[in-house]
Amino acid sequence: MSDDGPELTVQIPASLRRLTGGAAQATARAATVRDLVAALDAQFPGLRDRLCEGDRLRTGLAVAVNSRICSTGLSTPLPAGADVTFLPTVSGG
Repeated sequence: MSDDGPELTVQIPASLRRLTGGAAQATARAATVRDLVAALDAQFPGLRDRLCEGDRLRTGLAVAVNSRICSTGLSTPLPAGADVTFLPTVSGG
């Protein structure tokens, strides 16, 4: 775990748990969602590729910080003790 930024709790979606050894939750230290993705990939190699396309969140994926969907993607700042969840986006018509 990196020593940069506050400690956070991350909820791992069921579709990605095969990369976390089945863990539904992880902790990491990060100041932004970008830093968090890097910290998670250090713990669970391959996770970044499932969360990001280049330098942005994958199409069809959203990030929620303390249960609020964030529109700023990887640049979203993370407060101390935040609960972060990566979610598939839902669309309809």
